[in-house]
This record gives sequence, C-alpha cells and structure tokens, in this order.
Amino acid sequence: MSNNRRSPFLTVVMIAVVILLTVAIILWFKPNNNSVVSTQVASTTTDSPINDSESNLVSSDQDTNTSPTQGNTLLVTGLENLPRSLQGTTVDGEIIIDENKQLVVTEGLRRLFDYFLSAFGEEEESVIHERIKAYIRNHTPEPAASQAIDIFNQYVAYLKALPEIEKRYGNLQLQATQSGKLDLNVVAQRKQDVAKLRQQHFDKPTISAFFGAEEVYDNYSVEMIKINQNEQLSDTQKEVARQDYISRMPDTVTKTNIEQQANINALITRTEQMKAKGATAEELYKMRRELVGAPAAARLAQVDQEDASFDQRFTQYQTQKQLLLSQNSSNAQTQIEQIEQQLFDESERKRLSGYAALQQQKATRSN
Repeated sequence: MSNNRRSPFLTVVMIAVVILLTVAIILWFKPNNNSVVSTQVASTTTDSPINDSESNLVSSDQDTNTSPTQGNTLLVTGLENLPRSLQGTTVDGEIIIDENKQLVVTEGLRRLFDYFLSAFGEEEESVIHERIKAYIRNHTPEPAASQAIDIFNQYVAYLKALPEIEKRYGNLQLQATQSGKLDLNVVAQRKQDVAKLRQQHFDKPTISAFFGAEEVYDNYSVEMIKINQNEQLSDTQKEVARQDYISRMPDTVTKTNIEQQANINALITRTEQMKAKGATAEELYKMRRELVGAPAAARLAQVDQEDASFDQRFTQYQTQKQLLLSQNSSNAQTQIEQIEQQLFDESERKRLSGYAALQQQKATRSN
C-alpha cells in the first residue's frame, strides 16, 4: 500500500519520515484490502434494490429464504436487527446481473461483502455470513444469487489465508522506518505471493474486478518508492520520472486520484521545506491556502495542532516510562500500559512503537 513524498531527501534523517508519509498517502487513496477479523469500510454509498433495465441493478422480492440469527430472529432481507456500527447507514456495494440473470462481477460486489464483514466483533462470524447470504438471495434471482454466494465463500477463504502472508513478511512500514529504506525485493516477493493466493481462490475475471484498481495503486506505489530511493537521480530527474510514469497510465478514475495525490505530495514537500526553515503557522496556512484552498488549509492547520499535541504527550509518556523502568518495579509494565491508556486513545496507541522507533533513529543519526 505507498507513494512518493518528497523527491530529494534534504537530510538522511528525513528518509524514514518520507517512507512513512509515502505509505500513509497511498493508504489514504488506495482501495481497502480488508481482513475477516478487522474489516473496515469507510464509505457507505447507497445500494437500495432498484429495478433498472439499463444498469441491471437487481431488485428484491425474488427469494424469501430465511436464515437463523441471534435472538431467534429470522434473516429474510439480511438487514434485520443490524449491529450498531451498521445502523443508520446504507448498504455499500452492488449486485449486477445481465439479461440472462447471470452475475456480473464488479468491485462493488466486494464492497458489499466488506460492508457486512466490517461488523465482525459485534456479531458472530456465522451470523454475518448468513446475513450476507440472506441479503444476496433477497436481492438477486437465480442463478446469479448462487454465483454471488459462491464468490463470497471464496472471498472469506481468501481473507482467512491472507494474514499468513502478512505474518511471513512482517510490518514492512516499520522495517522501512528502522532502516530508512524499503526493501523492494521483499515488496515484490510479497506481491507475488498475494497474487498466487488470489489465483488459488478466484478466476481471472473476479481477480480483475475485485483487485484491479488495487493492483494499479500497488504498481504505482512501488514505482514511486523506487524513484525516491534511486540515488543516481537528481531532484529534477526524480520529478520528471514521476510525472512520466503517471502520464503513461490509462485514463481512469484511478489515474485521476493519483494525479490529485501528486498535488498533495507537492504540498507535503513544500510543508516539510518550510517547517525545516522554521516557518510560522500563519506562513504555512498561507502557502496551503494558495495550493489547496482555505478549507483544506484550515484542516491541515488542525492536523499540525494534533501532531504537536501528540509529540508533547509522547515526550511525557517516554519520561514516565523510563522512570518506571529504572525503578525495576515488578508491575512496571502494568503501570506503563495504564499511562498509555491515560495519554493516548486507541488509534494513537497503535502508533507508539513505530513512532518510538522513528524518534530513536532520529536521535541516533543526529549524534
């Protein structure tokens, strides 16, 4: 999931920062690659049953098969007694069929699966699966309904196998932070293993529909990092290489998003350069306003404040942590965990190990 941040690295210290920012921006734009145990679906665009001969979106009323769920509630539409996280949202995704009632596999079908799977933890896995199947049967005629359910079963098997690959290669983002460089050979091997796994579970049309856009982002990300890490290229040559790669991409929504991302990269580069020179908050706001407009500039100013707050709390955390460790207390780890919970929310706590490694690397290289 990664991209380009700044062309030339002004200092060796900033390499790790660039890698982290690279990964973060790609994750911002890249389509989700979710797991069964923690599927997160950001968007909730509409997918109400529609009778539309042009779009072939399937309407309901065609199958009233019921499935058991918790509390002895029968699932007919798949939308009964939704878990809290899905209440008040509209179903994301789509089920499309052709004139012969055959399933047309699209990326929207994957989004539909992910929408319901995102409730894992709130509902039992078996209940979620039955909910999805009930939704499909209620919204889809045969044979498309059975075809969609078969693909769903394949998708679940794929998601359950995926963590083994993640475990094999570890946290590439953290590794990049620690070494200051992303090992592209490892990235390529991991990518190849994921491709093989997909081939084991899906046919080619499904792979293309489910993961085609993701593949484009992956290729783009690797190419941008390769350019950034090429020490033989000057800053100008790197920028030319980046623009050349983007210009040769097919004209798709993905390309448009990547072009927008490139504008964000320019913004980040300018921001880093100005911060390195001690720019004030007002100067940063003015520059950002010129590039992305006042609303976005205001949001970025808020992010700066949040980052400053995190830095301050992290320094406080490190001081208290080192003090506890120096006392050799038997319950030091418990106290450290309590401090973490007091100072940081859940999402921030996930950043601590990587952030600590980055700070340590900065301190080492500055000495």
